[in-house]
Amino acid sequence: MILVGNAVISDDIKDHFFVCDLEACKGACCVEGDAGAPLTDEETEILEKEYPSIAPFLTDEGRKSIERNGTWVIDQENEKGTTTIEKDGACAYAIRDERGILKCGIEQAFNAGKTGFRKPISCHLYPIRVTRYDAYEALNYDRWHICDPACRLGKTLGVPIYQFLKDALIRKYGVAWYEEFLDRIAESET
Repeated sequence: MILVGNAVISDDIKDHFFVCDLEACKGACCVEGDAGAPLTDEETEILEKEYPSIAPFLTDEGRKSIERNGTWVIDQENEKGTTTIEKDGACAYAIRDERGILKCGIEQAFNAGKTGFRKPISCHLYPIRVTRYDAYEALNYDRWHICDPACRLGKTLGVPIYQFLKDALIRKYGVAWYEEFLDRIAESET
């Protein structure tokens, strides 16, 4: 394990490889699973405020689900998450492109300059899952069979998880934290 600030990082994040392969998985993480994407308290507030700017980028079905259930929900584990579509469990913010690949409607609004919110940090950090405890956060690699193509592609390209998620880790913890993380990885390999 590596400790940086109040984050305890699993060695798997430096030792395993990963690069999303959307051509292979078609964005299955937006549909699979038993709940929507985990959200922070701050993100629920942002979604409520920014929803009018995001809504035009969503499907009719996604908007209807959000109108019925709200911009976020409490899931079966009593945690905050994105609203899902009742019929298939897909994230209500997911959209399908012309190739049939699921993408984030929030991120499409961000890319179009309509919102400053890129997407939930839990999505941006995936396959890292962050578990919060009183004094620290645990960062663990979440292995999921739907990401097997991403593991193969990452290994072929030689890209460890922490490098693939550089932007997301910097977004969450900052540049100085990420640089310290790189230093700790280098120390652990000598």
